[in-house]
Amino acid sequence: MTSHYDVVVLGAGPGGYVAAIRAAQLGLTTAIVEPKYWGGVCLNVGCIPSKALLRNAELAHIFTKDAEMFGISGQATFDYGVAFDRSRKIADGRVAGVHYLMKKNKITEIHGYGRFTDARTIAVELNEGGTEEVTFDNAIIATGSSTRLVPGTSLSENVVTYEKLILTRELPDSIVIAGAGAIGMEFGYVLANYGVDVTIVEFLPRVLPNEDPDVSKEIEKQFKKLGVTIRTGTKVESIDDRGDQVGVTVSKDGNAETLTADKVLQAIGFAPNVEGYGLDDAGVALTDRNAIGVNEYLRTSVDHIYAIGDVTGLLQLAHVAEAQGVVAAETIGGAETMPLGDYRMMPRATFCQPQVASFGLTEQQARDEGYDVKVAKFPFTANAKAHGAGDPSGFVKLIADATYGELLGGHMVGHDVSELLPELTLAQKWDLTAAELARNVHTHPTMSEALQECFHGLIGHMINM
Repeated sequence: MTSHYDVVVLGAGPGGYVAAIRAAQLGLTTAIVEPKYWGGVCLNVGCIPSKALLRNAELAHIFTKDAEMFGISGQATFDYGVAFDRSRKIADGRVAGVHYLMKKNKITEIHGYGRFTDARTIAVELNEGGTEEVTFDNAIIATGSSTRLVPGTSLSENVVTYEKLILTRELPDSIVIAGAGAIGMEFGYVLANYGVDVTIVEFLPRVLPNEDPDVSKEIEKQFKKLGVTIRTGTKVESIDDRGDQVGVTVSKDGNAETLTADKVLQAIGFAPNVEGYGLDDAGVALTDRNAIGVNEYLRTSVDHIYAIGDVTGLLQLAHVAEAQGVVAAETIGGAETMPLGDYRMMPRATFCQPQVASFGLTEQQARDEGYDVKVAKFPFTANAKAHGAGDPSGFVKLIADATYGELLGGHMVGHDVSELLPELTLAQKWDLTAAELARNVHTHPTMSEALQECFHGLIGHMINM
């Protein structure tokens, strides 16, 4: 059977399903092809269930570390199985929501694995058996990414990725996490608060190595207080699953040793999913980093084929994929749209507590690019709401161009600071100056007052410091 559509989306992750909805809203006949995870890794085994687990871990942390401060006494137990079940219920509910949206917008769901056979056709191996052929005027590739492994290693029963770990109801007694990026740090926070002995190994000199060094320093301090062992500047040489335990040989400064743990989590990053989709048959070109090359409107080397999300390798975050999906669909539909611009200015977050949230250039990056840099930093120890929440750790650090006053970057550590990012990214996108931002009245008492303090600080008169 062959069906024809104005738009066929390959992959139903955050970028893919959003692109399909926007295309359908513009009156385009739309189909979406997905073999497994409707809503993508994010809704099923990533962003959404992990946030549920992080909330449970935060509550466990309050009871085990801060009970006296909050006047809590007595014996409390923490059942990770219940936390796991809650995370699955939340994930399943969000996935059901995706199917509802597909039906609401009259988008055809095709359950199966799709690959291009030429630049106008996708053949789908249906999950229920058999094949279906779809032709299209336009296609949007949203095939996502897969976990990169430490070179020379492989997965096994006890050497796992985030996908297997987040679908496991029982916790190990100990774990070594290879990689101190967002996934490694978030899982480290959850597991440590449920009593797992956690060691995080990072090849680069600091945790969260893409963040401002001040952020890395603060979050490492908080994790060490939590009891997590941090080994930075350390290379994983080999991983040996012995059945009962895993041996992890690491080296630093020429000295090697072997760590042992019940499990190893591989969390060093992601590689775009470009194999097995017939991209060569469609004529879609890859970059030298083995991602799909796109222009600012997400168009590939084939004029009527677009790519969005992790497979482009531009910035592998769900909200970026969603925004790209809107741009691609609007470009196809001939609607007014706006490219995302400088991907360094996109918001980023790590959802341990205290959270990490940032956008734009670090202080050093701004200096390296030749800006006349102005920096303002305000600690949450001087913020009343942070004290009320029981966690005044962290800070807001803003970077601005001293010549024109426009924001170049923002870097935050603190309780729920991810919620503060939209004000900063909106200000950067529309070229608001620190002087203009300082006149925006912020509600008291809120964490956002730390932003206002920094806006004032950037123009030379921080109020409450």
